[in-house]
Amino acid sequence: MKRLFNFFLAVTFFFFSCNNVDSASDGNTDYFVHRNILWFDATANFDRFCEKDSILFYLQKSKGVGVTDIVVDVKPITGEVLYPSKIAPVMSSWGESETVKDTTWDMLSYFIEEGHKLGLKVHASANVFVAGHNYFDRGVVYDDPSKARWQTLSYLPEGMTLISEQKNKYSTMLNPALPEVQEYELSILKELVGMYPRLDGIILDRVRFDNLNADFSEQSKRLFEQYRGESVENFPADIYTFQGTERQDGPLFKEWLEWRAKVIHDFIYKARGELKAIHPDIIFGDYTGSWYPLYFDVGVNFASKEYDPSEEFNWATVKYREYGYAEALDLFTTGNYYFEVEKSELLTQANTTEKTLESGLVVKKEDWYTVEGSTELVKKVTMGKIPVYAGLYVEQYKGHPDQFIKALKMCRQKSHGAMIFDIVHIINYGWWDQVKEGLNN
Repeated sequence: MKRLFNFFLAVTFFFFSCNNVDSASDGNTDYFVHRNILWFDATANFDRFCEKDSILFYLQKSKGVGVTDIVVDVKPITGEVLYPSKIAPVMSSWGESETVKDTTWDMLSYFIEEGHKLGLKVHASANVFVAGHNYFDRGVVYDDPSKARWQTLSYLPEGMTLISEQKNKYSTMLNPALPEVQEYELSILKELVGMYPRLDGIILDRVRFDNLNADFSEQSKRLFEQYRGESVENFPADIYTFQGTERQDGPLFKEWLEWRAKVIHDFIYKARGELKAIHPDIIFGDYTGSWYPLYFDVGVNFASKEYDPSEEFNWATVKYREYGYAEALDLFTTGNYYFEVEKSELLTQANTTEKTLESGLVVKKEDWYTVEGSTELVKKVTMGKIPVYAGLYVEQYKGHPDQFIKALKMCRQKSHGAMIFDIVHIINYGWWDQVKEGLNN
């Protein structure tokens, strides 16, 4: 009887835990708060943030213009990290600079300590399914032969090509479907969260496939076959083929998209559960682009499970909705990376008909091809399940400070706040006054 009672308790606990992980609003924590988020990129600011006085200076500047949250990039695309990891290689220098990081003090700990003194929330950002920089042949994929086999294999018009051989692409993306890749990346995230109990949040980046051309390795084929419960007779032709450079969808194309979305969905939920087990109060966040009608390109469905994309988009199966992961997040920041701010601005342009993505997908410049429209779209598909923070890529507004201010105000009007990528551009352009106006008026 006692054994049966204990079994009942265990099952009840497991059921409760699983349901608890399914919602970003678990517990009494209210994540729906206003935030003005400023990103601190790892490599672009490497020299600048090797000095304590420089960190403190820019934290004070950020606080003074209305920033509430900062995001410190501690795992850039090389797969190296900027904290004393025992798992990932530590980045001690970057580029042609002669600066060598002083490892007698911990950069992230200093950001947390000084940021908290100023009343700032401090989040760490980690690029997940990437481990190399193709422009410099640098990173985990290049330095560790045991992990080189994890890099993604792309199906291109010219044939199957490893991503490290595609020198037009700077990110050496990994195959996120591989269990060993997921376990390795998750071990780094768990180490990070465990090392910094005062860290307010963690924001994942590049939790995705490289693009629609990836991944076409034999391992991915086998995992896809396991998912569908039967073999794929003609691979990759059953997914798609090329007629010249034009892609022709095969009979399993939509099911393939569905499987890819499940891969990312399952990892997001697993990461949330395991990181919350270490640090229950950590704000679990994610960054993606905002262009939902095309985001199947990278295998990501960031919508709510209650939103059914198959009713609007012909690439989505009815089952695709099951792999929406909005409910797993406490914080969601998106790249609303368009120069045009208001939807009406598209009407004034003469040449806005289409643009081609890297993978060959064609973009019709509709309303969502603006800061206003894209923010509305993200809010629509996430259905109010999570707080959304619309983000800007500052470099797009170079020479147009008034448009940048207008975009910041639009982000705040249409979402729970603004995200600015990256501080390096604010510093280079001297736009602190513009940030202050955009975040406070």
